[in-house]
Amino acid sequence: MITRRALLATGLALPLLPSAGFADTAPDWTGKLLRAARAQIGVTTGYDPAYVTLDYPGGDIPRQTGVCTDVIIRAYRDAFDMDLQELVHMDMKANFPSYPRTWGLTRADRNIDHRRVPNLERYFERQGLKREAPGRREDWQAGDLVTMRLGGRLPHIAIFSGHDLLTERALYIHNIGGGTREEEIRTDYDSPMRFRFPPPEA
Repeated sequence: MITRRALLATGLALPLLPSAGFADTAPDWTGKLLRAARAQIGVTTGYDPAYVTLDYPGGDIPRQTGVCTDVIIRAYRDAFDMDLQELVHMDMKANFPSYPRTWGLTRADRNIDHRRVPNLERYFERQGLKREAPGRREDWQAGDLVTMRLGGRLPHIAIFSGHDLLTERALYIHNIGGGTREEEIRTDYDSPMRFRFPPPEA
């Protein structure tokens, strides 16, 4: 018998149920995004938040490691050739006072800005991509970018991918410390925010 854990280890797509209140078929772009995110499972097996000098545009650290934001960045690059490093950097350069000052920076930094959850939240908000967050974590829509505060303080981002066909548990593709995985988020979190970030052609 092939278990869900075995499927996760191979990076193959799991059988999913659509979210509550969601259309019978997700937009084509969400399937492409989820496939690009799932392709990271078994490839990105570590977690490393260290500051790294990156190429620009298209800069990345080795795919064997990364943080939660790298799952999103890589998925959009692979699926749609959309570069959040460049998008966030250009917007921060032009509108730096609109972004969080959490890190004491005085100007945009193309090496790290796009890899910080609060900056992605602000970028998505500024682009009009924020949507009302469901009251229950079971009601996200496939392809939603979900940000949250783990334990009430640690910023985190994940892609909601649907529901496990057998257990109906809500599943997310993310890196919470052990590499990219598709799983239920069991850690307590609050302040969830929901964003829909379709490619231009959608």
